[in-house]
Amino acid sequence: MIELRTAARRDRRTVAHVLAVSFAHDPVVRWLLPSGRGDEAMFLALARYSHYVAGCSDIAEIDGRPVGASLWDPPGHKQSTARYIASGPSLLRAMRHRIRQANALETAFHKNRPEGTFWYLALVGAVEPGKGIGTALLQHRLDTITGPAYLESSNEANIPLYERFGFEVTGEIHLPFNGPTCWKMYRD
Repeated sequence: MIELRTAARRDRRTVAHVLAVSFAHDPVVRWLLPSGRGDEAMFLALARYSHYVAGCSDIAEIDGRPVGASLWDPPGHKQSTARYIASGPSLLRAMRHRIRQANALETAFHKNRPEGTFWYLALVGAVEPGKGIGTALLQHRLDTITGPAYLESSNEANIPLYERFGFEVTGEIHLPFNGPTCWKMYRD
């Protein structure tokens, strides 16, 4: 049985590990870090500095073993200057010579976000696809929030999952430097 709980600050390394395993074959992650080296460090930096808002991250467990995680930003969330500066060394170590791609990704995502305020699903992943873990994580959070939500799907295969929760594709983002396509998805 899948058990869900809100991730605490002390869970950031667990969240990063789960996401690194979950995104091991993701087109955008493999474009950013082709060798796979740095995956966990990148997700730790994202969980620690970019997308950590108390009460907005979840962990899914089966028999006490972490099998899924999600990171959400609440409406109006902006990474503070201090957190942005603090994230620099961690992201540079993780990204190494791929920092140009990482900057292009962030620029493209920010440029393409819709107007207004909304819940932003930064990341959701399951170490065992097809077992309902992602569904449980999405259902859990969407049941607790009000207002619109937005995400960028980095894998076309995941679009039907998001559509089941009322998200609709609103456009595509074609990443530079021979990068993959991402799909903008919005839910009223």
